[in-house]
Amino acid sequence: MPSPPRVIVYDVNETLSDMSGIAARFLDVGAPPHLAPLWFASVLRDGFALAAAGSAERFAVLAEHALGGVLAVVALDRAMAAAIDHVLSAMSTLPLHQDVAGGVRRLNAAGIRQVTLSNGAAAVAESLLGRAGIAAEIDMLLSVEDADAWKPAASAYRYATTATGVPVDELMLVAVHPWDVHGAACAGLRTAWVDRVGVDYPGHFARAEVSVRSLVELADVLGA
Repeated sequence: MPSPPRVIVYDVNETLSDMSGIAARFLDVGAPPHLAPLWFASVLRDGFALAAAGSAERFAVLAEHALGGVLAVVALDRAMAAAIDHVLSAMSTLPLHQDVAGGVRRLNAAGIRQVTLSNGAAAVAESLLGRAGIAAEIDMLLSVEDADAWKPAASAYRYATTATGVPVDELMLVAVHPWDVHGAACAGLRTAWVDRVGVDYPGHFARAEVSVRSLVELADVLGA
């Protein structure tokens, strides 16, 4: 059994939040629901490209531009601006995955500090956790908007180290995205991969120290 970290650092989008409902918003405006993951991947692509070039932009800005591009080839049932607003407003209503609240409470009870580190705004994480009634269980809500680059740039993870005041090797990044796990590992953090869909971990990324199917299982593995 691995030793518990001093601080767990959660990714937010898809790791804590269940984004599957966004597909229904695409359907609402007359767009095929399979465009939802394409849109999200486009947002990440642009954020990563900016980070690689040494610059950054807010998630909300990239999300709006990427959504306009994805919807441009669709015969929408309303004006483009209204369609974009309808889809993006879903981000403020997303639920947690069912395992999150129980896992977070157990890890908190075990004395492990927990923070979030999102490529999105901290306010989105605050709303998400507040609606679920577990905001008090999370010590800090961090966003790369206060760093100088998106994850998986090393500076994003260093920002978490500075903000928490904890040495980098005593933080554990928890994420569903292998690229996030890889970035954190390269920056010196411990890592845990949450495999929510039962896929193989890509061999070209640094393997996570811990692989689990849920945050409840993570609490079990860490002895919480």
